Amino acid sequence: LHYPLRRQRQMCIRDRLYREAGATSLKHAIIVTGGKQYRVAEGDVIFVEKLDVEAGETVKFDRVLAVIDEDKAVFGTPVVENAVVSGNVVKNGKSKKIRVYKMKPKKGYRRTQGHRQPYTKVEITKIEA
Repeated sequence: LHYPLRRQRQMCIRDRLYREAGATSLKHAIIVTGGKQYRVAEGDVIFVEKLDVEAGETVKFDRVLAVIDEDKAVFGTPVVENAVVSGNVVKNGKSKKIRVYKMKPKKGYRRTQGHRQPYTKVEITKIEA
C-alpha cells in the first residue's frame, strides 16, 4: 500500500508505541462496516456508523478485506475467508450537532435544521484469520 508521507509517519509512530508497550505482534486488519473501511488493531477504539447492539455486547465484523501481520499479509477477493474481527461495544451515542442552512436568494426562503449523526463506539478485542 502506498500512503502519503504524513500517513506513513503516523503509522510508524503507532507501530513504535505498540512495541514499547510490549506488544508481541503488530497484527492489524482492514474491515468494512457502514459503507466505510477501517484499519484496526487489537485494543483500538473506533467510532462506526450506528449498529443495532447494546453497550457491553460483543460484535463481530466478518467483512475483512485484509489481515496484515509483521511477516505476512493476506488479502481477500473481495473478503478474506474465515476472518473475523471481534469487538466490545463501549457505547452508542450521537456526534456533535451540525447546522444545515438552506437559502434561496431574493426569494425570502431560509431554513435552518440541525443534525446529529448516531454512532457506535467499539473496542477491538480480537483479530482471527
